[in-house]
This record gives sequence, C-alpha cells and structure tokens, in this order.
Amino acid sequence: MIIKAVVWGENVHEQTNQIVADLYPDGMHGEIAAALNAAGGITATTATLRDPEHGLSEDRLADTDVLLWWGHAAHGDVSDEIVERVADHVNAGMGLILLHSAHFAKIFKRLMGTPCNLTWREAGERERLWVTSRNHPIAAGLPDHFELEHEEMYGEPFGVPEPLETVFLSWFPGGEVFRSGLPHKRGAGTVFYFPPGHEPYPTSPDANVPRVLATP
Repeated sequence: MIIKAVVWGENVHEQTNQIVADLYPDGMHGEIAAALNAAGGITATTATLRDPEHGLSEDRLADTDVLLWWGHAAHGDVSDEIVERVADHVNAGMGLILLHSAHFAKIFKRLMGTPCNLTWREAGERERLWVTSRNHPIAAGLPDHFELEHEEMYGEPFGVPEPLETVFLSWFPGGEVFRSGLPHKRGAGTVFYFPPGHEPYPTSPDANVPRVLATP
C-alpha cells in the first residue's frame, strides 16, 4: 500500500530570510517531501499558503492519507474555511502531523480545543530527544535517544490535552524538558505533534527526523 502524503508549508521564511532560503532551496516543505519520497512506500507532494485554497482543496484532501503541516509566521493568514475542511477530514480518518511552531496553527488549536501555549527560547541549543514509549510504532528502529545540535527550546508546561501517550521527551541544556512526540485521537484520525524543525537550523539532515515522519 502506498501512503499518499501532502506536506503543507507556509513558504514565508524561505522567501524573506536568506539563511532559510540557502538551507532549503526547494522550501522546507520540498525537503520534507523529498525525504518522505526517498523513504519508500510514500508518495509525497507539497502545498503552500499562497496556493489556491492553500493547496488543500476538497478533492485533494479526499485523496490524502496523511497531511504534514509546518507553520510559524503566518498562522493568522490561514483561512478558517480551510481549517474546518481539514478538521472534517481528520475526523473522517486522515492523519495529521504538526511540525515545530504548528502548535500555534489554527488547525491544531481547533482540534485540541486549548491554547496550545508553551515556553520557548531561541538560542540554537542542543536538543536531546529520549524515546519514552519504546513499543510505539513511531519509535521503531530508533536508538534510546538522539540529539539535534541546534534547535529552538520548547519547554513545559505545554497547554494541550493529555495525549494517548508521550513518545519522546526532549531535554535542553537549560534544564527544560518538553513532551515532544504526542499522538491524539480525533474522530477516526490521529493527530501527532513533533516539534523539531526551526527554520534557521538544518534539522532535516539528521536521519532520525525523517524516519519519525515516514513511520506509517
């Protein structure tokens, strides 16, 4: 079975920040999609904020198994109509993976029913992600922990409902910890939040990150 994925990205920082543009010449959404396509068993395409209907038409969502959502700078520019459309498809069984600052995305807050607030600090610190749910399918093939040399610090408290389980726990040099792999069930669909991916830092070359995203 081939999984049909759509990688949605704002594609804002890539157009306004030269560091991000140099790191991701095809956009962050393009690099994520390329990694998924290379994993095998997945056909990944992309959509962006400026596409008609944000690239998320009714027909396209109906043909999507998993939607990956990267957002940061333009949450407010996302149409409420599209948010409700995506929520309907999640409730009907489509998977949704929220990346990095998408904890503040309209669709995540809509599905969680909470502010989804957290603590944060941007200092390019090391993030150590511990696998805390060894038997979860997302953790298959991963070591007991892996490290990202430069990331934005996200810390507790994280204002979301209690997840089905906590797959990862992140630690930062300042002593903060963060529940960094959270699955929630909404209707017939699963929502998974995974925070790595701050745009000025090259997170994606770490093999464990695309491995997490490519897990069925």
